[in-house]
Amino acid sequence: MNFLKAEWRKLAIINYEINPEILMKYLPEGTEIDFYHGKCYVSLVGFMFLNTRLLGFSIPFHRNFEEVNLRFYVKKKEKDLWKRGVVFIKEIVPKYALSFVANLFYRENYKTMPMNNEIRVNGDELTVKYSWKDKSWHSLQITAGNDAQPMENGSEFEFITEHYFGFTKRENRTSEYEVCHPKWDYYHIKEYQFDIEFNALYGKEFAFLNGQKPVSVMLAEGSGIEVKTKKYTM
Repeated sequence: MNFLKAEWRKLAIINYEINPEILMKYLPEGTEIDFYHGKCYVSLVGFMFLNTRLLGFSIPFHRNFEEVNLRFYVKKKEKDLWKRGVVFIKEIVPKYALSFVANLFYRENYKTMPMNNEIRVNGDELTVKYSWKDKSWHSLQITAGNDAQPMENGSEFEFITEHYFGFTKRENRTSEYEVCHPKWDYYHIKEYQFDIEFNALYGKEFAFLNGQKPVSVMLAEGSGIEVKTKKYTM
């Protein structure tokens, strides 16, 4: 059953290498860290949620909005197959109703903050900016070529975007849900800048990211998506 249908568009992604020990307390039962060429990644992702429908219904004033999340990558073996997914440390959205529904149904760590976005095309350049505010404003901006390219098999971009499950830790149980979407195109990055206080947003264990250079920065076009109803696995 589909819990949610929407479009995820213009995904701005900053990737950092992190010591996996920092993530152990967030790791759901039955999952393990998914490494890319021996590296453990944590990603800050900003994107647009568009044309959102919940259980088939469109909610007025809650169809189009920004989201910013901090996540890491895991996998879970089921019979002889690996399910590759993400665990969210925190997800930020601009409306209280969105946080309420997500926390109620999926038990994710959603927080509500003022947010805005700016997406503009100037000739052959595409600029995407997401901003959000707790006590001060944080922002992420990427400028890229405005010519989306198909995903390359085996690439770092494929690893980051091809995780189709969400796993959530709930004491000694793990909930999971599937996210369905086609492969995404990507844009070639020209420049980026960001102003983010990781310690203020995510706690002192992530403060080191303030001074750490990203492993990579990406911009994905995105697509329509479907989120399946969650289930408990342990």
